[in-house]
Amino acid sequence: MDMTQRIEAAETRITKAVFPNTTNHYATLFGGTALQWMDEAAFITATRFSRQKTVPVCSDRIDFKTPIPAGTFVELVGQVVKVGNTSIQVRVTVYLEQMYDETREKAIEGLFTFVAVDDAMRPIPVKK
Repeated sequence: MDMTQRIEAAETRITKAVFPNTTNHYATLFGGTALQWMDEAAFITATRFSRQKTVPVCSDRIDFKTPIPAGTFVELVGQVVKVGNTSIQVRVTVYLEQMYDETREKAIEGLFTFVAVDDAMRPIPVKK
């Protein structure tokens, strides 16, 4: 499988329902919950791409564009955007979807960097 095919195969999509237990006093998704979900999607994406142990080293430029209200769905889409010697950069985009119509919009986007590691947690080259 070439690099382009591996990147495509690693794309990760996770759908979540936004229930009241994940919202703040404004009845919108907690930012910390959104970041946790994004980190999970990014980790799965990086691991599916490399099929190696990976650890997060950086989250960068998280843009919260639209509040996400309770009673909606979100789809998290993780995509590999850059592969370095030991690192993999993953963009996670969070789309807001209404439950009862087809409205969909980008709500959050962020970049996450993971490093491939050995059993002693030392950086190792990413399998290419």
